[in-house]
Formats: sequence, structure tokens, C-alpha cells
Amino acid sequence: MSLSYPTLARTLAPTPSRLRDVLLVVGAAALVGLLAQVEIPLKPIPLTLQTLGVLLVGAALGWKRAFAALALYVAAGAAGLPMFAGGSAGLMSSGGGLRASVGYLASYPFAAALVGFLVQRYGLDRKFLGTCLAMLAGSVVIYAFGLPVLGALTGMKGSALLAAGLTPFIVGDLLKLALAALLLPAAWTWVRTR
Repeated sequence: MSLSYPTLARTLAPTPSRLRDVLLVVGAAALVGLLAQVEIPLKPIPLTLQTLGVLLVGAALGWKRAFAALALYVAAGAAGLPMFAGGSAGLMSSGGGLRASVGYLASYPFAAALVGFLVQRYGLDRKFLGTCLAMLAGSVVIYAFGLPVLGALTGMKGSALLAAGLTPFIVGDLLKLALAALLLPAAWTWVRTR
């Protein structure tokens, strides 16, 4: 199966090199860390812009570099760097168990990789609706990881689980999806005209 569409990163920096790839991966991990600091402190999972970063990184870098960038982001936060929401770090909560958001965090490399794959395979980031589809697919991966782990860690089930781990984020996710769906095609328009 051919991944025939170039990513924004490859289009803007077409000469392959390890240095380019390292800078893209580290820069993307740092970007997601910065976006995680834009936070509305809901409990048990805060509302942040980090998922916007996860999905944009997937589209901009492609599946391999996006997976690496988000794996680095999670590893850096797990190792103690203040990368997560509110400048937090580590995978443990203050109560000693795993933090409630650990499933969401674990999903990020996979969500970014899926978005990157869809962009590279089908060029979905060139148009508004295509970008929406890619971002929606990435969001489904985030919730597919995050909700079951949140339920396992908190004992929540059914409507209580959805009320804590999904419902508060729907409007914000739709706004982030729309923002990404505006930004990516605009970036491609800019690239084609420069």
C-alpha cells in the first residue's frame, strides 16, 4: 500500500535528514506540551488544547514521525518533565494510583499515527471535510483508549463514565476539530502559492 501524499513537513522541508526528523519530532512534542498548558481544570480529566496538538502533529508530520513525537511527549512527561495539563508530570496521581488521564495519554501516539496515515494515504488534510474526517478518526482512538482506562481506574461505568470522560469534551473537541479543519487546508493553500 502506497502512502502517496506528502505531509506538510515533507513539503516544507523536502531534503531528508536525521537532523530534520529529530527537530520535527522534538519540536512537535514540545508543541503538544505547550498546548497542554491551556487548561480548564475539570475533574477527573482536564480540558486542554493538547488533543488539538496531537491531531495537528499527526497531519503535519505523517504517521511515523507523529508516533515518535507523541511517544516522546508521553515519555518526557512520565519521566518528570512538566509536559501534561497544568504543568503536571508523571503517570501517578497524587493519591498514589495511576492518573485518571493515563489512558488518554497512552492513546496519543496511536491517534497521531492514524491521522498521519490517513493524511499520507488519502490526502485528507487538503480539504475541510477530509480534515474533519481524519481528526474525528483520531479523536475516536483517544476515547477508545481513554474511556476504558478511566473506567478501570475510577470504577465508573455507563453514563457516569461518559459524563466524566466524554460529554464535557464534546463541544471543545468539535471546536478543535473545526479549527484544525480550517488551519490545515489553509496551510496547504499557502504552501501551493509560495
